[in-house]
Amino acid sequence: MIMKRIANLSLLALAAMLLPTGKAAAQDAMGTVTYALPRTVISLQVEAVKEYFYAGPYAKYASKYLGIEAAEEDRTTCTVRSVTMTPCIEADQDKRYYVTPGKASMDFLSLSSQGLIALADGHFGDGAAWRFAPPSGSDFSERGVDSGLTSESATLYRGAGEDASGKVAVQQDMVVKKPLEQRAREAADMIFELRKKRVQIVTGDTDATYSGEAMGAALKEISALEKEYLSMFIGYSEFQTQTMKCDVVPEAGRKNQTYIAFRVSDTDGLVPADNVSGKPFILELVPQEISDAAGKGVAAKGNTAVYRIPSICTVKLLDGVNLLLQDRVAVYQLGREAYFPLSK
Repeated sequence: MIMKRIANLSLLALAAMLLPTGKAAAQDAMGTVTYALPRTVISLQVEAVKEYFYAGPYAKYASKYLGIEAAEEDRTTCTVRSVTMTPCIEADQDKRYYVTPGKASMDFLSLSSQGLIALADGHFGDGAAWRFAPPSGSDFSERGVDSGLTSESATLYRGAGEDASGKVAVQQDMVVKKPLEQRAREAADMIFELRKKRVQIVTGDTDATYSGEAMGAALKEISALEKEYLSMFIGYSEFQTQTMKCDVVPEAGRKNQTYIAFRVSDTDGLVPADNVSGKPFILELVPQEISDAAGKGVAAKGNTAVYRIPSICTVKLLDGVNLLLQDRVAVYQLGREAYFPLSK
């Protein structure tokens, strides 16, 4: 008798530690153990890369002087790089029940280890969405070795004296900015000169002797210079990474088990499902059909407790057309409820 009372007190202490706190828990009747049916939450950890592309200042001359096509306008794009899908279990607060501790209570509460009931509210790791920092803007000021300036001669006139009506011609040099096309042509000439120099070093057709590390260093420097000059035509990109965690809670009784998990916007990156500015990524659940022979369960009479048998679903993540991810997940709220008899 004493051992039975100690066991019941231990059970109540365990339930008190695991039960959710707050108004709902405060209203639970004394001498009872409250529990909730479980529900499945599909958690998605998404990583995307945002690209800021800056068009080169000589882009419109790329075809004329280099024979290549180049984009002439800046643009921003965002691409999903990876998605991790993790099913989690939490307590469904809309399905709370209580049982009176008794001889079979321990056996019933052991169902929590299989996820058929939930004594606690469930726990998830901290999730945060990092927003992109404002782009710094294009900067071609340090690319290339030409200043883009040139010297031009101009003829100025000044008076010969206070009373003189004649004027004297004076030659004066002025620094002016080169025309854009001239600078583009000179940059293209430099690209071809660097390529020619690289071939000469590799083939040994040069006055200087390069070997071993010296040759590698020279070729590396030439490639770096060529890349800088080429970027003046084809532009360059800066990349930033964004991660976001989003949760999808399937709804029981919903005929169409299709949900918008998150969206991707070229301007804003990863955005929540309710932000219609982004392209939707769809989470689709296809529950496995259960034959009639499996039975639907019958409510037991007397002292009983309710638990859930999950539905096994095929879960697919699509970007609208392409299948990105697929897995089999036990979704409790889409399954069926059953009853566990308890003896006093």
